[in-house]
Amino acid sequence: MPGELVFAHAGFGACAVPYPDGWELQRRLHDRRAAGQIPDTCLLLEHEPVYTAGRRTEPVDRPLADPGIPVIDVDRGGKITWHGPGQLVGYPIMALPEPLDVISYVRSLEEALIRCCADVGVTTTRVEGRSGVWLTGDGGPDRKVGAVGIRVSRGVTMHGFALNCDCDLGWFDKIVPCGIRDAGVTSLTVEAGRPVTVAEITGLAERHLAEVFGTSAWRRADVASLLAGAELSPAAP
Repeated sequence: MPGELVFAHAGFGACAVPYPDGWELQRRLHDRRAAGQIPDTCLLLEHEPVYTAGRRTEPVDRPLADPGIPVIDVDRGGKITWHGPGQLVGYPIMALPEPLDVISYVRSLEEALIRCCADVGVTTTRVEGRSGVWLTGDGGPDRKVGAVGIRVSRGVTMHGFALNCDCDLGWFDKIVPCGIRDAGVTSLTVEAGRPVTVAEITGLAERHLAEVFGTSAWRRADVASLLAGAELSPAAP
């Protein structure tokens, strides 16, 4: 998918984005991308704590009691997961070429995450039949460090990936993450044996996403510029 790719930082840390606001932002940018008004765009952010339940979520996957944070049903594939501080979330809003190859797109997202993990000394892989990025083969149960869940409408992607950097893994104990009962969830901080922050991973994610999608150039822009259609200023990779 050659061409330009724009990255927009929607909010991190104290400015973490409430999930409904991020979802509405996705929809607005999706409409503009489908109309050809903006280039391929990837939102990068942290969310305030939230559980999001994809279309295949079953009742037994959900929290058994009030978890103290919102549980929001969303229109992506997959099942339930958690988003919150210490987790890098990426929402690529990209026009896929014809004929649509959604599997190839998902594999590209996974490859970008695998490369990010490798850059901080964590070796990850794919697991047959399960999306996302995993640690396997070390004598313990498989552990997911990066989740992928997408939607494609009018040939343009929404939703995307979440990479656990230094988040509180206790949130995952209240659900069946991604509907998978025979595996665990981990973070880069746990696996690397040192703090691996969202700030450290964000620049790596930009570079690797641009690489895996074969973009000829990438830029950063603020969200307001994208919504207004303003001229975007190049940023050095």
